[in-house]
Amino acid sequence: MSLFRVDASIMPATSASRELGDLVEREWVQAHPGSPVIRRDIAADPIPSTAWTDAVSAGFTPSERHTETQRAALALRTQLADELVEAEAVLLTVPLYNYGVSQHAKLWFDLAYTDPRIDPQGGALRGKPATLVTVLGGNYDAGSPKEGWDHSTGWLRRVLGDVWGLDLTVVTRPFTLVGVNPALDAFSDAAAELKSRAEDAARGAGRALAGARG
Repeated sequence: MSLFRVDASIMPATSASRELGDLVEREWVQAHPGSPVIRRDIAADPIPSTAWTDAVSAGFTPSERHTETQRAALALRTQLADELVEAEAVLLTVPLYNYGVSQHAKLWFDLAYTDPRIDPQGGALRGKPATLVTVLGGNYDAGSPKEGWDHSTGWLRRVLGDVWGLDLTVVTRPFTLVGVNPALDAFSDAAAELKSRAEDAARGAGRALAGARG
């Protein structure tokens, strides 16, 4: 067994998404002691912004005419796809940034998606167990003042679950900016309850991930 973990938070020392991801990972490791956890920190080591363009253009260019940047992009996309395909389980921690998906996660997905094993004609990831941990600074639930402003979680569910076919569990924690942004101080009790629920959900997702078979 092996677990592949992707982290996207730009603030690792105080990251709520990584903290929840650690709970998921801890349950998985307890169930599979000694099994490897492969990590990719796409915030600390981001995918080059031109890599996706280079990989796509390489697909329309004879291999003998590939540029150095195209060859580098193809090598990186193969490495990204290898990490996904070879793992028995996947854990992703991706926070909401500025109401949308993290640019680091989008670049990572786009480049990996050019690999033929996991593109629309591929399917190597279908049924593989995965947990997505995502956190939101505010609250965008139905009935909230900013309902519908979370343009990350739905996209991640779509591309990871529906496009790649991962057997996806999603753990979400809203209101992570309570205690940071004074404008949200009135929601302290609700935030504490939501944090506790998210931690319980993360532990449960970790146990389920550990018991799943892709």
